[in-house]
Amino acid sequence: MSSLLKRIEKSQGSGGQSGAGSPTPSPQRDEGLSRLRQRREPVHGMIGQYGGVDIKSLVQSRLLEDLGPGDMFDMTRMEELRARIDELFNTILAEENIVLARNERRRLHDQIVAELLGYGPLEPLLEDPEITEIMTVGHDKIYVERGGLLESVPVHFESEEHLRRIIDRIVAPLGRRIDESSPYVDARLPDGSRVNAVIPPIAIDGSALTIRKFSKVPLTVQNIIDYGSATVELMEFLRACVIAQFNIIISGGTGSGKTTLLNILSGFIPADERIITIENAAELQLRQEHVVRLESRPPNIEGQGEITIRDLVINSLRMRPDRIIVGEARGGEALDMIQAMNTGHDGSMSTVHSNSPRDTLARLETMCLMAGMDLPSRAIREQIASAVHLIVHQDRMRDGTRKIVKVSEIQGMEGDVITMADLFEFEQTGMDGRRIVGRIRPTGLRPKNIDRIIDAGIQLPPAVFGVGRY
Repeated sequence: MSSLLKRIEKSQGSGGQSGAGSPTPSPQRDEGLSRLRQRREPVHGMIGQYGGVDIKSLVQSRLLEDLGPGDMFDMTRMEELRARIDELFNTILAEENIVLARNERRRLHDQIVAELLGYGPLEPLLEDPEITEIMTVGHDKIYVERGGLLESVPVHFESEEHLRRIIDRIVAPLGRRIDESSPYVDARLPDGSRVNAVIPPIAIDGSALTIRKFSKVPLTVQNIIDYGSATVELMEFLRACVIAQFNIIISGGTGSGKTTLLNILSGFIPADERIITIENAAELQLRQEHVVRLESRPPNIEGQGEITIRDLVINSLRMRPDRIIVGEARGGEALDMIQAMNTGHDGSMSTVHSNSPRDTLARLETMCLMAGMDLPSRAIREQIASAVHLIVHQDRMRDGTRKIVKVSEIQGMEGDVITMADLFEFEQTGMDGRRIVGRIRPTGLRPKNIDRIIDAGIQLPPAVFGVGRY
């Protein structure tokens, strides 16, 4: 049993259900509360039930009454709120004549602070470095992704209201909203982790919260080589392509690691270039100093003030960018991005959802048509063939691992078809238990744009491409 599950079980065994909120009034609770308050001797022992009263719920409900629910969303007063909670916590325990051992008192305090200022039962899941994704199905089912595989965890929210309170706490500091008129939202945690929330009426079985965690320490090139997601030769080639200002599209399915790879490739951009990032929810963690981060904005409650990714791409062209990085192209902004790549903004990058490099081209064409321009397909394909130099396709394998499975170069047009050449591809050699064994290898083809790399002052060893010499 993992340390996380031990912590959760220990927490539940010592404090009842993990969660916050005022308990539902009942005759049993009222009677138990009355007996607890009339006791003259202190309460010792485990944090749990006494006379039908959950001590943790009692303290939390008193704190919520004294603080007021509105205070819980004012993130600018975090330190002040924490000090106020500490003061009220000690006062309430004294008034209720509750005496606990030091470790039990600290555990109760930490649980309550997590409920009032943190993310309640999600806190231990967010702290576990082995968990990469957290998913709820209603308030009483929570699943996590660990090692690329899904599993259920024995922790839950107290009620739908409890889950909604945590969702509101996540989206409120970002100036976003979620209610029946706008029942879904994209957001992010302070550490950049991606959040999506969907509530009734469109979520039939209760609110669904999905959190894709980002590593507290951004992954490095060495990390993905060690994980088997890429090889030294491939990463050396991609580094050369970024420095030589190739326009790169990173493609793949959901959860395949596109944004992580985009973040790593962005780290190869020279520090003396001006970079503009454009995202729905700011996730990229670039380490360069000269970075301008732009984030789209949904419409307000009156349906006004929306700023789309396409608006930001168009505006970024007036900001003297050397590189434009679009977190994900999913609509008409693809046309403006392609135009930017064709008009002096080489070295730009983006991600696209697709099943293969060839499908990526088809999706780019479809998204360009979504811009509303009445352009013939051939004209769009010519623009794509001229703008995009490289497609890096990433996949989540059956065993849960993420790997770069193909790197394809766009080589031009033949008739009405965009021609491509695979420079690297993943070759599976077997299975080691449930693990896929294989390696991404060069195909032996030399890139058509090798001159761009040479002109950038980079000499790649011939072995990178699996050939004897250039």
